[in-house]
Amino acid sequence: MTAFVRACALSELEEDTPKRVELDGTPVAVVRTEGEVFAINDICSHANVSLSEGEVEDCRIECWLHGSAFDLRTGKPSGLPATRPVPVYPVKIEGDGAAATVLVSLTQES
Repeated sequence: MTAFVRACALSELEEDTPKRVELDGTPVAVVRTEGEVFAINDICSHANVSLSEGEVEDCRIECWLHGSAFDLRTGKPSGLPATRPVPVYPVKIEGDGAAATVLVSLTQES
C-alpha cells in the first residue's frame, strides 16, 4: 500500500507557480497546471538547484539556472544540458473546496 502524506492545501497552489515542500526530508516541487496537480523532486538532475524556482509551461518545469525543462508527468528532460530524469511522485487530492488537501506519496512513479 502506498503511503500518502500531506503536502499542502490545494488553495495554496497558484496555477503554474511551483511550491516547494519538504516531505520526510525530500524536497518536492508541487505544481498545479492544466487542471492537474503534479509532484516532482525539487532538485535538478544536472545541477544541484531548486526546480521550484523555475517557470512552468506546457506541463514542464524549467530549471532557472541552465534552462533544462522536465516533464511534470514523467520527470524526463526535454532538452540539454540535463540528460537524466528527476523522480515524480503520485498525487491525490482529498476533500473539496477550501478544505481540499494535496497528498503526495514518495513512492517514485518514474
